[in-house]
Amino acid sequence: MTHHRHSVSAPDAPDAVGAYSHAVVSNGLVFCSGQVALDPASGELVEGDIGAQLTRCLDSLATVCESAGARLADAVRTTLYLTDLPGDWSAVNEAYGAYFTGAEPPARVAIGVAALPKGARVEVDAVVALPD
Repeated sequence: MTHHRHSVSAPDAPDAVGAYSHAVVSNGLVFCSGQVALDPASGELVEGDIGAQLTRCLDSLATVCESAGARLADAVRTTLYLTDLPGDWSAVNEAYGAYFTGAEPPARVAIGVAALPKGARVEVDAVVALPD
């Protein structure tokens, strides 16, 4: 069986802060690298509460998905990494729910972590289905 894969670079998303692709496409799925709340123009962490940071992460993931020919609305799974899981849980659920308003939100995992790049409070990655 032949597996085809190719990397995706999203010019309108924040630059990668390490040696990785914004996403890799393989077998009808887009595997998006984690996004922290960086402003795409400045590369600096956005100001604001956890809701603002999460929204910026999701906006960046949406940009990556578009560069791969997909939509974040077609995510099959997201993973959230949070530096204050218990303290931010309610605000995260509110901001996340506002972003995924469809009847079928993706599967989701939330993991508490000690620290994230650039002092971010949240990082989000996703696996997204390409359109048929």
